[in-house]
Amino acid sequence: MKSINRAIYINSKEIGLNAVFGKKASSLRFEVAGLLFFALLWIALSFFFFTKAGSEHLNGFLPLPTFKALINSMTESRFWLSAWASFRRVFVGIFIATIIGVPTGIAIGYYPRLRSFTYSPIQFVRMISPLSWMPVALLIFASFESAVSFLIVMACVCPIILNTAIGVLNVNPQWIKMALNQGAGNIQLIRTIIIPYSIPYMLTSVRLALGIAWIVLVPAEFLGVSSGLGYLINDARDTMEYDRLMAMIIAIGILGFSLDRILQKIQSIFSWTWTE
Repeated sequence: MKSINRAIYINSKEIGLNAVFGKKASSLRFEVAGLLFFALLWIALSFFFFTKAGSEHLNGFLPLPTFKALINSMTESRFWLSAWASFRRVFVGIFIATIIGVPTGIAIGYYPRLRSFTYSPIQFVRMISPLSWMPVALLIFASFESAVSFLIVMACVCPIILNTAIGVLNVNPQWIKMALNQGAGNIQLIRTIIIPYSIPYMLTSVRLALGIAWIVLVPAEFLGVSSGLGYLINDARDTMEYDRLMAMIIAIGILGFSLDRILQKIQSIFSWTWTE
């Protein structure tokens, strides 16, 4: 195993999105331009659709009322308590999905027979909409909190399993052959080669799961919980406060975007390439 352990980890600051889009500075300029284009498109479309005669009740969807409502909401403790409730549900769901998905993905990627045995069931479950499990969750779990966590787990576990398995499959077979020739057992092989090499793929799977969980969260919070960003959207719809409704939608986008960026930074720290 000594020759395998001589593999050098090289921190890669240009991995992931940066590697695709080029240098950071250039990427940042295009990113800002893209956000500005998106904002201008929203402004143009909202003025086109919501300023027509007979659409006065929809003026809350316009940018100015939306941002006023967003600023007002951010000064209220109710908003932050709901945001924390949503964060907690997402983190609990992803944590459980990771605990299940990462070891399963490693085993599936490493053992070919297990991979063949589980491929069809995983693909079958993956094709079921996570929201389809809502009635099942309400029947099985005594609390709405547990039901929401269950829905997030069902949405995230398959992507984590599959991406982790892909990381294991991409390990250089020569490294595995060398380790086996030097007397390494399966456990030692997984611990010293498979897991370290697969960490970037695991982090990618968690990042993908975060995006999926954030999407599933809002309809999941319609189940009957009394807090969360999805609950605030539902409440604003029922009271016909369309400016606050749109403000909550924008807040969800901002918070989800920020979480993704934080995870992207963590991913870049723990990503590497291997050389022999």
